[in-house]
Amino acid sequence: VWEGLRQHKGALLFLDAHLDRLYAGAADIALDLGLNRAEMIAALHATLAANDMTHGAHLRLMATRGVKAAVNQDPRNALGAATIVIVAEYKEPSAEIATKGLALATSTIRCTPADMFDMRLNSHSRLPLIRALLDVIPKGGDEALMLDPGGFISSCNATNFFWVKDGEVRTSTGEFCFNGVTRGNVIRLCDANGIPVKLDFFPLRDVHAADEAFVTGTFGGITPVRAVDGHAMPAGTPGPVTAQLRELYDALKDEQALYAKLRAGP
Repeated sequence: VWEGLRQHKGALLFLDAHLDRLYAGAADIALDLGLNRAEMIAALHATLAANDMTHGAHLRLMATRGVKAAVNQDPRNALGAATIVIVAEYKEPSAEIATKGLALATSTIRCTPADMFDMRLNSHSRLPLIRALLDVIPKGGDEALMLDPGGFISSCNATNFFWVKDGEVRTSTGEFCFNGVTRGNVIRLCDANGIPVKLDFFPLRDVHAADEAFVTGTFGGITPVRAVDGHAMPAGTPGPVTAQLRELYDALKDEQALYAKLRAGP
């Protein structure tokens, strides 16, 4: 399992939510991480300190079962402690993308239910998602828009997907898409700020008629979409609701950073 984390003004944003997802995912596949939450947090901060990083770092935390007795998939061959790897790099979202936006294309590769390949589990196995991206690159897609088994809108291959129609923010139910921390934050921001939001099973034609669209993720935050399958977003890039949510999300990040500093104490 793995987690992506974002450092902002000295703090790791939404750290509790990311660790909740990490430990839940590890438990789901019977992987003993070997570190409790306090020890994992200490390891993350030690990595940042060793690299003298205080702002703008992106961290990838990866955990595997470690050394095994044989080269195969049987988890009973694990010999002991898990292997934990933390990679930290200075990595900022493209300023150009914030105004240019992404072009999405719908893939023939579908998202899968939990009893097949659970999209809500942050697994190192990304092959179906890579296949979806490979499917749309020749179509000019920056990312793949993926449908669920019933043919309804689900997710992108690396981010969660939202769109806006007549001022209402729309997204999938969450059953077949990533359990995105940023996705959850956006839904809560809508609820807290009087922005209508609807989670449902939507057909692709609903997106083709959208006024604006955006994707969410830990690294990019809220990234506007300029077109889906060649259908341009008429409200612009970013559209007014997307721009409002970006401002609210930026304020939330600053609030989280301040809260983390206060909780850490002097």
